[in-house]
Amino acid sequence: MRVHLAIYIYVLVALATVSCKPEYSYDFDYNSDSDYEGLLVRLDRELVKRDAYVAARNARIDSLRRVREVASSVDSLMLTVEIADLYRGFLTDSALVECRRAERLAGALNDDDTEFKMRLERIQQMPLAGFGHGAMAEFESLGLDSLSEVNHAKALWAGRQMYSYIAAQFPNFPDEQNRWNNKATELQESLVGMLEKDSPDMLLNAGECEFMKGNDARAYAILTELLERIDINSNMAARVASLIGQIASRQGRVDESIYYLALSAIADVRSATREVTSLQQLGIAMYDKGEIERADYYLQEALASAVECHASMRMLQTSEAIPVISAAGRDADNRNRARLYCALGLMGLLAIGLILLIVKLRNEMRHQQELRSNLEITNHAKEVYMSEFVSLCTVYMNKLNRFCEIAARKIATGATDELYRMTKSGRFAEEQSRDFYATFDNAFLHIYPDFVERVNELLRDDSKIELDAGERLNTDLRILAFIRLGVEDSPKIAQALNYSVNTIYSYRNRLRNRAVNRDTFDEDVMKIG
Repeated sequence: MRVHLAIYIYVLVALATVSCKPEYSYDFDYNSDSDYEGLLVRLDRELVKRDAYVAARNARIDSLRRVREVASSVDSLMLTVEIADLYRGFLTDSALVECRRAERLAGALNDDDTEFKMRLERIQQMPLAGFGHGAMAEFESLGLDSLSEVNHAKALWAGRQMYSYIAAQFPNFPDEQNRWNNKATELQESLVGMLEKDSPDMLLNAGECEFMKGNDARAYAILTELLERIDINSNMAARVASLIGQIASRQGRVDESIYYLALSAIADVRSATREVTSLQQLGIAMYDKGEIERADYYLQEALASAVECHASMRMLQTSEAIPVISAAGRDADNRNRARLYCALGLMGLLAIGLILLIVKLRNEMRHQQELRSNLEITNHAKEVYMSEFVSLCTVYMNKLNRFCEIAARKIATGATDELYRMTKSGRFAEEQSRDFYATFDNAFLHIYPDFVERVNELLRDDSKIELDAGERLNTDLRILAFIRLGVEDSPKIAQALNYSVNTIYSYRNRLRNRAVNRDTFDEDVMKIG
């Protein structure tokens, strides 16, 4: 008992010393006289302190990890659950690692409730790291109907969040996005009926459910009522304010949308939450208002947070964030030099510490250099890919124009039968396919030069892919290349490669049968590069 008490006191003291939550309150009822500019100024001040909030959260995590090293099994489980919660929305890969660790600890202690809770926590966060397929498979294996009422509600909550994350991966495919959003809404409707009436959780889910169904007036009423009842600096308040801002934007109330998105962003920054969308949405709203400088600032901050969070889903949008990363690298170099100068000034007293610090600084500088080199390579690869794409489009346009000229001449001279034979032969489509294959092969192998070798590593020794002389990729490898690029839908691959859907299914099945590990073959391909 004394050991437990000492641990708890240590944790409380550690958390108190690193806490960085300045106290203030503000009105959040919007009306036509509200000055959203004042709220944006407050957000700008908070963004200046973002590093301090992040450092405070890191310090809290480090304190808990130090305590966990000497804790008992039961206390270690409690601390691991707390650490996983602190990593959520802060560092995705670490959150998944800690959730898995908590699952194992709870299983060893026969704590079924905690084990199930952490499994759900891990499932709902997996899509953020690009494991949407695995998350769905694991969620669907839970057997919702066999769960207790409490666990059923928890599973619905996790499933709704998981499907929402998956839906967010398809911003350019409305039908696909709606399909996953509908799954999330279906679970949320069931969840609302299981939560305590008029509780914050119930109102949040009811409001979001109405929002997803397009019932803006009803959603607005529920969410504004909820916002008045909860701590404005909480994560729930950030989520609620973001939803209200989206409703206002959808109804054309731009100033009100900016107000609530800024409110949401402030709560996110103060809690050091980095897996967010409100700041990015706010940047877009400011761009629409014509405030380009401020919009650029908010978007850079939002993209930098996505990269720092290691959330692959959000990082899909960071292809234009290279300047942000470069700026962050320069800032890190400046900080390192400042540390070096301070260490040199105290060389006489801190000789041993200075040596260790120099080693650390060299490692960090090397890491920054490697990061910049990788970014330059990535940027160059993107330019090459775009050049190949433009070249292919130009070739297609020229051939289409030539074909139109030939068709026009044939029709004008009455040679329609000859034109029919020309088109029916399929020669034109075959020529276009060959050009497309050549351009696609060159562009893809420029980005993934060792793709063929890496694929063969995934295949059995007697099933390796051997290319003919002069051949860069064959049909098997092109199908896998599309999968590596995130195009897993067989009909889309069939359309791009000018094959039937059944042919693509057959190729994919044969490839899986040739794999060392058939069950994880697609996931292993996604990890190449």
